[in-house]
Amino acid sequence: MSRVIYELQGFAITLDKVALVSRVFAADNNEGYQFNISFSAELRLPVKFPTRTDADLERQLFLKALKES
Repeated sequence: MSRVIYELQGFAITLDKVALVSRVFAADNNEGYQFNISFSAELRLPVKFPTRTDADLERQLFLKALKES
């Protein structure tokens, strides 16, 4: 089994460890928009972007990478 790595905002994410990807939502304290990536080890990575468009695009690309892995 090959390990597929995805780079996102300075993090290298091993796709076979991803358990859940949340929807895009408004971040707290007017920090833009975010989605969360949860891993099988109960670790959560909040990924934040300045605009909803950026967050939606990156989430779609991430999900595409998951499907192709």
